[in-house]
Amino acid sequence: MTTTENRPGTAAPDWTTRPTPDTADAWIARAHEVAEILAVDAAERDRAAETPYAEIALLKDSGLVTLLGPAEHGGGGQEWPTAYRVVREVAAADGSIGQLLGYHYLWNWAARLVGTKEQIAAVEAEAARNRWFFGGAVNPRDADVVIRDDGDHIVYNGRKSFSTGSRVSDVTVLEGVLENTDTHVFAIVPSDQPGITFHDDWDNIGQRLTESGSVTISEVQVPWAAAAGFVDKVFQPRVYNTLNVPTIQLVFVNFYLGIARGALETAAEYTRTETRPWLHGGFDRAVDEPYQLDLYGDLASKLWAVEALADRVAEEGLAIHHDAWNVTAQQRGEHEVRVAAVKARATEVALEITTKVFEGLGARATAAALGFDRFWRNVRTHTLHDPVAYKRREVGAFLLRDELPEPTWYS
Repeated sequence: MTTTENRPGTAAPDWTTRPTPDTADAWIARAHEVAEILAVDAAERDRAAETPYAEIALLKDSGLVTLLGPAEHGGGGQEWPTAYRVVREVAAADGSIGQLLGYHYLWNWAARLVGTKEQIAAVEAEAARNRWFFGGAVNPRDADVVIRDDGDHIVYNGRKSFSTGSRVSDVTVLEGVLENTDTHVFAIVPSDQPGITFHDDWDNIGQRLTESGSVTISEVQVPWAAAAGFVDKVFQPRVYNTLNVPTIQLVFVNFYLGIARGALETAAEYTRTETRPWLHGGFDRAVDEPYQLDLYGDLASKLWAVEALADRVAEEGLAIHHDAWNVTAQQRGEHEVRVAAVKARATEVALEITTKVFEGLGARATAAALGFDRFWRNVRTHTLHDPVAYKRREVGAFLLRDELPEPTWYS
């Protein structure tokens, strides 16, 4: 971080001298430690909007990047429900870093999503041993990257508007279409290479440290053996290949909820210590005013309810992840409906909390130096990723017509 290492009591501990967490609760506690470090200068770093090299180093040093990796290769050996909780913890301190970590988990898992068993084992072992940080240049709203078949290799060429993780990533997940076909191919490639140019053009109002700018891909070669899920140039399909959407949508849910919790907890501390009671209210302390008690009680109740639903939906998805080679379309569809439901609730509660906390803070809390606006800006920016109305529609169609969502890039 920009100044954290010079502040007493905020430097990262030497995690190499401590045991690696071996339970879900221990990993969540480790994530909380990371969040406490990030929270110290979160507003300052948001304003600076610099490439988060130090923040990613913190995620690596703490071991959080290896959470889903196999324990025998130095990974955390954990499941998706724990990963979602870790994302939520980190996002409570810094929404951008929470998003980066969540996307990293998704792309780290990409080999498991579409790869062969041999590819999965090789990628996950290397990623855990080397503590790779993953980025991804996969934006379905853009024209497809074109892939040329060059015999033993395939060659990627094209441009994507968004490449979250870009310059802070060790490896990037590419996706494109073989020319003159409708065959999509995923591959994991080194980020630092001449054929990949990350453009420093991410300048949005929120999630300012996510390195989500555009990327140009030029003559990037990948051996056919590394084309995920292909054997002898033929893809081996599974229903599980379509789990990318519900999985990434649950990542979204959890960093939205993390940002909302960060806003609520930061606002509550300010209200306890800084907010002045209204001069005509008849109370000596802001925390005694009935409207403050109602406001915070209402927002906390809503947040806790959606967090509980998010945890429940994550647990429900475990059966699918545990039986990835045999999951059915019915299982996948029913899980996507539940994910759609919690995505809708998380979007609405996060937007409400990050807006309404200002009612409990008071006018002085709008000072730019305090940075309370960053919580709303972060949620507002990313919740426009895909229209929440379509998530509600998925739930309604299932309830009224017994229709399962058709697998697409967004459902």
